Amino acid sequence: MNTLKSFALELGRLLQSRLTWLVLLLTVISPAAGLTLYKPAFAETMLSMYLANPALAGGAVSGILFGLLTIYELDRSSRSRADVLINAIVSPMRSGMVRMLALNAAAIIGLFLTMLIWLPITYAQAGTVLDMTNYCLAYMIFMGLALPCSILAAAACYQFTNRADLSVVLFAAFAGLSLTVWSDNWQLCWLNPCVWALSDDFTNFRIFRSAAYMRLMWLAALSGVWVLSWCCIRRYGKGILGSLLRSTRRIYRPVIALLLIACSGAAYAAQPIIDNSNPDETASAFLELPYLEGVVCTGRTAKVYPDTAKGTVTGTASYRFLNSSGQTQTVSFGINPGYTVSSVQVNGEDMPFSIGDYQEFNEALLEAEIPADENVELIVEYGGFPQESRNMSETQGSAEISDEYICLQNAELAPRIMNVMPDEGMYPAEIEITLPKGMTVIPFCASEASIVSEYENGTVTWRYEDNGAGGILYAGDYICEEIDAGGITIEFYYGRKHRSVMESAGAIDAVRAVVDYCTEHYGPLSFGMGDKLKLIQSRVTGGGYAGDGASLLDEADFTAANLGDPGKGAGSGEVMIHELVHQWWGLANMFDSSNETDPWSAEGLTVYTTYRIVKELYGEEYAKQYYIDQWQQETDDYYLNFYVRNPEYLEKLPEEKRLEVLGSLTHVRRYCEMPLKILKAEQLVGGEEAMDMILHELFNRELDPYYPYLTYQNFLDACELREEDLNLD
Repeated sequence: MNTLKSFALELGRLLQSRLTWLVLLLTVISPAAGLTLYKPAFAETMLSMYLANPALAGGAVSGILFGLLTIYELDRSSRSRADVLINAIVSPMRSGMVRMLALNAAAIIGLFLTMLIWLPITYAQAGTVLDMTNYCLAYMIFMGLALPCSILAAAACYQFTNRADLSVVLFAAFAGLSLTVWSDNWQLCWLNPCVWALSDDFTNFRIFRSAAYMRLMWLAALSGVWVLSWCCIRRYGKGILGSLLRSTRRIYRPVIALLLIACSGAAYAAQPIIDNSNPDETASAFLELPYLEGVVCTGRTAKVYPDTAKGTVTGTASYRFLNSSGQTQTVSFGINPGYTVSSVQVNGEDMPFSIGDYQEFNEALLEAEIPADENVELIVEYGGFPQESRNMSETQGSAEISDEYICLQNAELAPRIMNVMPDEGMYPAEIEITLPKGMTVIPFCASEASIVSEYENGTVTWRYEDNGAGGILYAGDYICEEIDAGGITIEFYYGRKHRSVMESAGAIDAVRAVVDYCTEHYGPLSFGMGDKLKLIQSRVTGGGYAGDGASLLDEADFTAANLGDPGKGAGSGEVMIHELVHQWWGLANMFDSSNETDPWSAEGLTVYTTYRIVKELYGEEYAKQYYIDQWQQETDDYYLNFYVRNPEYLEKLPEEKRLEVLGSLTHVRRYCEMPLKILKAEQLVGGEEAMDMILHELFNRELDPYYPYLTYQNFLDACELREEDLNLD
C-alpha cells in the first residue's frame, strides 16, 4: 500500500472520529477567546481588536487542541493493544508519517472552516477597514501556521517517549513556555506571536513578515526534531536507541533532520528583522563622539528608492565637506543596522570603509576616511531591509514599507552625519524619493515636497529641501485637507481608508475649533512654522511627536472604537476634539508618565479643555450634563469602590487582577477626578478667565531642559493653592 493511498484512508478514518469533529468545532469557536479572554494586541484599532486578537487566540487554543489530538491519535493503537498486529501489516514509520500528514490535513480543514465562518463576523465588527488581504494573512500566519507547529511538536514528544502521559506533560510545558517565559521574545513565542497592533488605514506587511519569519523558523526546527523522533519510532522490539540506529541506516534521514535544525538555527541567529542595539537606553556612545576639528559639512543630498513590494530601501547619499585641517580625517555616520553599504567614493575614487558591530538606538557606526583636500565630496551607496530596535521588538511595525505607507526616520532614510559640525547653513539637504504614483510624500518639517519626474513604470520622483543631519519622511495614500484656524493654515493629512470615519466625526470642524480655541486661550503651538502647520496621521505607533512645522497624530487615537469612548467626549466629534487638544497638553507641554498610577497626566487638562470647548460650542447645560455630571458620578463611584476604601485587600489580589483593578481606578482618577479638581481650582482662583491666564502662563513658561515636564506642583503654585485645597468633599 503506497503512502498516498494510506494517507487517504487515514484522513477518512480521522474525519469519522467524533473527537476530531469536536476538536474542529472548538477550533472554529476558538477565535472568540480573543474577544473576551486573551487580547495580546492591545492597540485600539479595529483590526487589532477584531482580527488580530481572534486570530492569535485561535492559533493558541487550536494549536493546543491539535497537539493533544495528535498525542491521542498516535497512542491509539498502543492504547488498544493492537500495535503489534498493526505494525506487522504496515511499517510503523509509514504509519507515523501518514498520521502526521492526515492530522495536518484536518488542521487545514479546521483553518478553512474558521476563516469561512469568522469572515462575516469580523466584517460586522471591524467594518469597512477590513480587507481580504489583512484577513487572510492574519488567519493563515497567526493561526494557520500554529497548527502544524503544534502537531509536529506533539508528535515528536510522543515518538521520543512512546508514552501518552509523558508526551502531554512535555507538550504542555513547551506550549506554556511560549505563553509565559517566552511571550516577550518575538523569536521564541512559537505559539503566540508578538503582535501588538494591526493598522486599519494602512498596510501591515512588516508585522506579517515578522510573524511569518518566526513561524517558518520554528516549522523548520520542529520538522527537524520530528524527523529525528520519527527515526526513534520503536521497531522490531528495540528501544529508542536501537530503533534510531536502525532507522538512520538510510543516511538521508538524519541528514534531512540536521539540515532542517541547522537552517532553523541559522535563521534564528541571522534574522533580518530586529537589530542588536544596546539594551541600555541610557547609553550615549554615539552622542559622545568628538567632532572633527577643521571639518564642516556644507550640504548633502540623498536619492532614495524604496521597493514597496519587498519592503526594502536602496539609495545614494552625497555629502560635501570643507576640510581646512590639512590632514586626513575619519567621518562617522549612523546607518540602520539592516543596511549594507556597497561602496563609498571620495572625490570620484573608491575608498575603504567599515561598519562597526556595536549598535545603539537602531544605528550602526559607518566610518570612512576623507583626504586632506579642502573640498571633499563623499558618496555612499547603501540599501537593505531596515531593521527595528530590539528594545521595541514587542511593538514591531514602525518600519512599514508598502505602496500605502512608508515612514523613513533619520538613518533609515540616509546615513546620518555624527561627528562633523555644520557650517552656517546648518546641514542644508536635498532629498529625492521615487515611489509608486498615488502616494503622497510628506516631509516631517516645514518643507513641501513636489513631483519632479514621472516614469512609464508608474513611479514618480518627489523632491524637497530639508535642514539637519537626519530627517523624517512620511508617504502614503493620504488625503490632505487645508484648514484655516488660529491665524495659520493647517494641512491635515489622514489615510484615505479613514475618510468615512473622519467625516462622521466632523474632523475638519474639530480641528478648526481646537486650534482657534487653544491658540486664543493658551497660545500658538511652538512647533508651528510661521503661518503653516502639518498634522499627519501616522500608522499606529503608540504615540505622537512634534517637530518644526509638523506634528504626528497616532492612527489609534482616531479609530471608531476610540472615537466612541465616553470618557473622552459625549460623541465622536468631541473625542476628536479631545485627541487634538493633546497637541497642547501632551506634546507642546509634556507630562512625566513614569508613574502609571499618578492621576496627574496630560488627560486631566485635556479633558478640562475639551469641556471648555464643548461648553463654548454647545452651551453650558450640554457641557454640564455630558461632562461635569459624568465626572461627578464616576468619581463618587470611585470613592465607594471596595478597594479604594480597603487598599490592603488590593495588595492581596493576584498580580494580573490587581493591575486590572489599578488600571480602571487610574482611568477614573485621570479622566474624571482630576478634571473635577481643575474645575474646583477654576472656582477658587476666580473663574474661567483667571484660569485661562494661569494655563496660558503654564503653557508658555520657560522650560527646564533637565526636567521639562509640567508637574502638579507647577499647577498648584500657579494657582497659589495647596494640594488639600482641591480635595473633593
